Amino acid sequence: MVLGASGWRNSAASHETRVAPAGGVAEHGYQGTLMPPPANSLPDLGNRHMEQLMVISAVGGDRTGVVHELTRIILDCGGSIRESRMTGLGAEFAMLLLVSGNWHTVSRMEQNLAKFGASNGLTIQLKRTEPKIFSKKLLPYAIDVVCLDQPGIVHNLAGFFAERNIEIGEVTTRSYPAAHTGTAMFSVQMFINIPADIHISGLREEFMEFCDQLNLDAIMEPVKNS
Repeated sequence: MVLGASGWRNSAASHETRVAPAGGVAEHGYQGTLMPPPANSLPDLGNRHMEQLMVISAVGGDRTGVVHELTRIILDCGGSIRESRMTGLGAEFAMLLLVSGNWHTVSRMEQNLAKFGASNGLTIQLKRTEPKIFSKKLLPYAIDVVCLDQPGIVHNLAGFFAERNIEIGEVTTRSYPAAHTGTAMFSVQMFINIPADIHISGLREEFMEFCDQLNLDAIMEPVKNS
């Protein structure tokens, strides 16, 4: 602190803080003791300290250590993994992640992940997003289907739910040989969100009839909260 012609001045601060003379009006029109800096001189931080969300899609050759290296970048930038899906697809390895952090953290991840992808043969796509808001009450249900491998299974199942305005939240499929015969089999696991105004027993009956017509063995049951 140093004493100047108009009072005490905080020389260490980026903005001056002045004291008004007794009974007087300080600079900028404030009455009293400590004076704040002009409002328009303060930095506008906006949402920079609020949590931001970003989706990361990464696809590349399936090699040992790629998950460790990519997640290390997220950690070093100060980010956090909220959700993730990772799997081998043919000779490729695919990662889909939802990460969070403040504005600076997400910006660092965007820069560092782009460099990492370019130097490691990964196709990386980054997209900032917002938390999902459900406009109405939804009931989560799980669908399990097993059948002989045939074209159009996922397409037909998706069409059944789309016609009834039922949202598909997640889909996992797998092809595999039957244990004893080696017959090509196909399995589907789905998580769907059913609007609360839909009659569940009627929907289940329609779904089972639909699966019978396509020779699909299916189960539809509510998701239990853990």
